[in-house]
Amino acid sequence: MTTELVKAALPAAASKAQLAYHTLRDRLTLLDIPPGAPMIESTLSQELDVGRTPLREALKRLEADHLVVTYARRGTFATNVDLSELTPISEMRQALVPLAARRAASWCGGEVRDELEEALEGIRLSTSEREHRRLMELDLRVHRLINQAARSPHLEEELVRLDNLVTRMWCLVMDRLPPMEEHIAEHVELIEQILAGDEARAEELASEHVANFDATARSVL
Repeated sequence: MTTELVKAALPAAASKAQLAYHTLRDRLTLLDIPPGAPMIESTLSQELDVGRTPLREALKRLEADHLVVTYARRGTFATNVDLSELTPISEMRQALVPLAARRAASWCGGEVRDELEEALEGIRLSTSEREHRRLMELDLRVHRLINQAARSPHLEEELVRLDNLVTRMWCLVMDRLPPMEEHIAEHVELIEQILAGDEARAEELASEHVANFDATARSVL
């Protein structure tokens, strides 16, 4: 199963290992593979149509992302979602997400400008649909585009990892959270300011967005 997120992120000449990594990363992030589930190589290899070598390469990357964990003589499993990590993760995102937004605005969206405009239109359409899964994927997509637009590979790598971990928390408590429409709608002005090149306002909006998420998540924990 290849999600829209994977299709959007993969280069045209993606390797089998890249395909396996991106597909499993999104399935783990959105809890399609539930916390604690075994990552059975034979099953995954068949599902993804990849050999054992690229699959193991993908699993090593996922372990570095803290999405899977390997135990000697037991195998590899999806990591549990540790809600106690919300505070340190939020602190890091509070520092890095606004930085990425400022940098993205300095380039007016750069090479992903068209994709940001497409995402903006998707938000305007989707906020009235109340399809939680679609909204969750859209939220993750917007963050990844902004990270990419920042043109800082190290910043992007760290933020993607943090965004994945916090999305898992969000998915875990979804049934206790307010409707996602308001949360997703916060991206509208943020994207608009990035496209307009307003660095200060984009940074401010990104900071508010992270703070609002943290407050909402804490209210149900």
